[in-house]
Amino acid sequence: MEIVAYHELFEKQVIELILRIQQDEYQVPITLEDQPDLKRIPEIYQTTGNFWVAIEEGKVIGTVALLNLNNHIGTIRKLFVDSAYRGQKHGVSSQLLETLLTWSADHQFQALYLGTTSLFKAAHRFYEKNGFTSIGKDDLPIGFPLVAVDTVFYRYRFDFKAYGDGSKSP
Repeated sequence: MEIVAYHELFEKQVIELILRIQQDEYQVPITLEDQPDLKRIPEIYQTTGNFWVAIEEGKVIGTVALLNLNNHIGTIRKLFVDSAYRGQKHGVSSQLLETLLTWSADHQFQALYLGTTSLFKAAHRFYEKNGFTSIGKDDLPIGFPLVAVDTVFYRYRFDFKAYGDGSKSP
């Protein structure tokens, strides 16, 4: 398995994976039309943020995106992993998140936010285990892209430590 930056060659597989998880697994009432960003990934995500896919033998098995809200603040979007590749055994979610966090730290992001549905209980545990703090909707930054089905929100703050040479590390 490898994590690579999104390319338009992956568009069909990305859309199919996300819709299958949302609609078939969790019966979330959301369609492709409700998510126009999925047809515009390069311009929405990759101009000031990024979008990654996990690939196994040429197949998209996971996704994660970072949307830059400006002022060193971002939002995590579209963290989805095929059901056959979930869990610690495979580590796909962890590797996708680690890729996003490393890229964010390298680009001096100070905090990341995300919203999710109350149905994704395993996702809640995953975020909390990885240093995210549950917050209220009122604590979201200005410009946060609210999605109607999202009712649970999280924040991740980078703890940069300055070194003697002036460089910083998370």
